[in-house]
Amino acid sequence: KVEKLFQRCLMKVLHIDLWKCYLSYVRETKGKLPSYKEKMAQAYDFALDKIGMEIMSYQIWVDYINFLKGVEAVGSYAENQRITAVRRVYQRGCVNPMINIEQLWRDYSKYEEGINVHLAKKMIEDRSRDYMNARRVAKEYETVMKGLDRNAPSVPPQNSPQEAVQVEMWKKYIQWEKSNPLRTEDQTLITKRVMFAYEQCLLVLGHHPDVWYEAAQYLDQSSKLLAEKGDMNNSKVFSDEAANIYERAIGTLLKKNMLLYFSFADYEESRLKHEKVHSIYNRLLAIEDIDPTLVYIQYMKFGRRAEGIKSGRIIFKKAREDMRTRHHVYVTAALMEYYCSKDKSVAFKIFELGLKKYGDIPEYILAYIDYLSHLNEDNNTRVLFERVLTSGSLSPEKSGYEELCSYNTHIRSVCYYRTHIRSVCYSFGNLTPHSSQFGHSPLHSSFAHILWSRSTAPGLHPVPGGVFPVPPAAVILMKLLPPPTCFVGPFVQVDELMEIFRRCTLPETVDAAVELITGRQPDASGEGNGSIENHAMVKSLKRPNADSDEEEDKGAVAPPVHDIYRARQQKRIR
Repeated sequence: KVEKLFQRCLMKVLHIDLWKCYLSYVRETKGKLPSYKEKMAQAYDFALDKIGMEIMSYQIWVDYINFLKGVEAVGSYAENQRITAVRRVYQRGCVNPMINIEQLWRDYSKYEEGINVHLAKKMIEDRSRDYMNARRVAKEYETVMKGLDRNAPSVPPQNSPQEAVQVEMWKKYIQWEKSNPLRTEDQTLITKRVMFAYEQCLLVLGHHPDVWYEAAQYLDQSSKLLAEKGDMNNSKVFSDEAANIYERAIGTLLKKNMLLYFSFADYEESRLKHEKVHSIYNRLLAIEDIDPTLVYIQYMKFGRRAEGIKSGRIIFKKAREDMRTRHHVYVTAALMEYYCSKDKSVAFKIFELGLKKYGDIPEYILAYIDYLSHLNEDNNTRVLFERVLTSGSLSPEKSGYEELCSYNTHIRSVCYYRTHIRSVCYSFGNLTPHSSQFGHSPLHSSFAHILWSRSTAPGLHPVPGGVFPVPPAAVILMKLLPPPTCFVGPFVQVDELMEIFRRCTLPETVDAAVELITGRQPDASGEGNGSIENHAMVKSLKRPNADSDEEEDKGAVAPPVHDIYRARQQKRIR
């Protein structure tokens, strides 16, 4: 049971703790077997291939090296094989970015020096550059991974702020791997590291379809890039892995996600695997609690593209027999016949067939009307309108008078439009002055605003909720004013300001005005001169630039004592 459980989840869950558990299980259960050493070495190699790029994989590398060092070697040949195996693991680990890579490098240097001091110097120098690069990337790796909650359970999107932060951090990590931090030219290594990042992300964001889709798209792009370079083997491996990503998504957490089904079908169609595409669409249609309308539409488009119009018709027939489908299937089939096979008669038949089933759905009727308008069939369009409006299948709130009048104003003459309006303006409620055989039906309430109405009182708008246009003078003023965002307060309380003006008492005499302005009593030295002095005081309170009749008063001002300009003029005259 344990081995079956490992077989079921080990390849799909690239978590470091699970793989450590797997290695411990192999070590404990296979230790007494004669082939224990071979099986354990295979288990370590298998684990490092899958989980060796993990930032916390240092312990697995060390355990593998210690295991190889502990293997008994009899004879020089076996000893050389053991040395080669240990050196190979050391060299792989020292160029793999992870935490404690410095300690692994020091252990490798000591190991080489313990074998041959002279050879160790050359071996270390050859690997030193790659190690320095890996150490640099390891520090960046640790920074990028900081803050990621890698042990969070995979649940459907909750749209919480914490989840949004985690999603953004995962995308940042994946984008960092795509930027090729190792600066290698090995496209296979780059793709493996990016896909390892996607696998780590899917452990937490497995219910997010965009992550699955982006992972499959990246594998497809890498496959095409390797094919251009001539590496057909790895290209095929990545191509099959992209299909496997889609298969895992729709087979586990996202069994009803149409986006992934459609993307999977398009991907297999690009690989010319048409039978696989049919199975994908049929697999989605077999789910009972979904709306299959869009599925049939995409399925019909695929059939027409890949196998011709006959295949599309067969799929349309299957869609008609499915009671879950809606009117969109008929519209798609009719337009496909018109645009692809150029057969208007078949398109008309499909629309008429759908009208019998969906005659009470305005969206379908409008699609039919748009098709007729596209063909410039104005008579047929008018007949269709009258058929629908007189059939009684549409409820009053779904009546099509607005669309009919819009059509008439654009296509037909104004006289016909006015005639149609007058034919219904004498109606009241559901009572009309005409019999039903003439094709007249009650007018929709939202149509009342275009009928003639009695004159309204000034200040009222004939249509409830209407707004009068702004007068031209006010428009000019509004253009000159700053935008409303500039006014942040404080705002004047107009009512209070007007109340202050109303309560304000203005002085009735000059003396009272002078006292109000200056705050002191005017000088009253004599009765005869009082008015003159008051007049002079009031005059002095006038604005400096105000006009005055007594110009001589202005000229009587004495010049300053030290006037440099006048002094220079007098020197010149002398």
